[in-house]
Amino acid sequence: MTRTTIESAHTVEKIGGTSMSRSHELRDSIFIGDREGDDLYNRVFVVSAYGGITDLLLEHKKSGTPGVYGLFSNADNDQGWSDALNKVEEAMCERHAEILDDGADRTAADQFVRERIAGARSCLIDLQRLCSYGHFRLDEHMMTIRELLSGLGEAHSAFVTVLMLQRAGVNARFVDLSGWRDEESHTLEDRIRNAFEGVDFATEMPIVTGYAQCEEGLMRSFDRGYSEVTFSNIAVLTGAAEAIIHKEFHLSSADPKLVGADNVQKIGRTNYDVADQLSNMGMEAIHPKAAKLLRQAGIPLRVTNAFEPQDPGTLIDDDEADEPRVEIVTGLGVYALELFEQDMVGVKGYDTSVLDALTRHNVRIVSKTSNANTITHFLDAPLKSVRRVERDLKARYNSAAISARNLAVVSVIGRSLKGLGVMSRGLAALEAAGIEPVGLQKTTREVDVQFIVPRDRMDAAVKALHDALIGTAEDRAARIAA
Repeated sequence: MTRTTIESAHTVEKIGGTSMSRSHELRDSIFIGDREGDDLYNRVFVVSAYGGITDLLLEHKKSGTPGVYGLFSNADNDQGWSDALNKVEEAMCERHAEILDDGADRTAADQFVRERIAGARSCLIDLQRLCSYGHFRLDEHMMTIRELLSGLGEAHSAFVTVLMLQRAGVNARFVDLSGWRDEESHTLEDRIRNAFEGVDFATEMPIVTGYAQCEEGLMRSFDRGYSEVTFSNIAVLTGAAEAIIHKEFHLSSADPKLVGADNVQKIGRTNYDVADQLSNMGMEAIHPKAAKLLRQAGIPLRVTNAFEPQDPGTLIDDDEADEPRVEIVTGLGVYALELFEQDMVGVKGYDTSVLDALTRHNVRIVSKTSNANTITHFLDAPLKSVRRVERDLKARYNSAAISARNLAVVSVIGRSLKGLGVMSRGLAALEAAGIEPVGLQKTTREVDVQFIVPRDRMDAAVKALHDALIGTAEDRAARIAA
């Protein structure tokens, strides 16, 4: 990635799908708020599809219920996917009807949706017909179809947002990176550079699609995490002063549902090292690839609550902590895959074989431990994938004892934990809560301590560790009074 030589005072800001569904509130908070004139500009917004639209286009993110993509991939000659595409069109039109107050704007948005949906439908029909011949295989085109469908959602939300903002007097500009009807192939860098050619940050507010069509194929590498990669590339290539991610909540010291809304603390300041640890625990402040691009370019990242525009949120940069502090406690359910082989001592290759099997079945490692004759990997993966790894390893090491247990990793994270006694204090807190840990580990870098606990005690462990190491609202009140 080559950073542009054009330096600017602008920011590049990303808004997720759940927030986008509250567009009127966004208009009155981060898009416009109390800004006037020049203060409205020097801000680029990268937007996701409205909440639920991508689920209808691809598949439901949590339940796996197939959308257009899922139905088309298993369709043969069935037209169920076409009915699903009709539902997408209806959902899009219903969504922007709630957002756009002007009749002419709603008509323009309706026409935009009809054109995009009709174009996508024609592509799918033609591809289905083509692949009815034996010379063409549908599975070779499915990733392209997935990208085509996904781009519909972001193009819709960006277009509608521009209409809403223009109606409010903002000089908003639709920047479509989805490659719609583009007959040329582009790298991601070229796609972004071409799209921003002629954009004046000082007088225009670009509203950009979170999906970008490119030769690299973002979905092939990042699937539905592509919008943050697009966002970070735009920030780097345009020389942004700061990258901002707007969420529906603050980046806080724990899940308020577990420890109480009054007890959590906004982190306020942390670094990319902590962001990496959060990502490893499935609690992404930003996709690791996106964070890497920003970090290497020296661009700080800010995570804010979109609906509290006066709050500066949490700044993430490369700075070390001024003093040791526990910043966050979070948990993740895992499977502990344990390989015990008495003859392992002094023999090389066991670890490599396990890693090969995990890679082959696309299983993510959260953490691992080993001793003379046992290797344990803590895995974030479906049970069926873990079972496949088990079978592979049993076939290779028929004398080994291989087992999988349902456990949880509860991680205490901070830029520096030196001298805080996290291990001893954490064990005491768990004992007081009646929780017996299965394992405990930390690295010499002193940025996280992981407590391995039974899966059904994860939430209780998060609360116990948060209360002991970060404190409750009562603790803070007592310190202030003192």
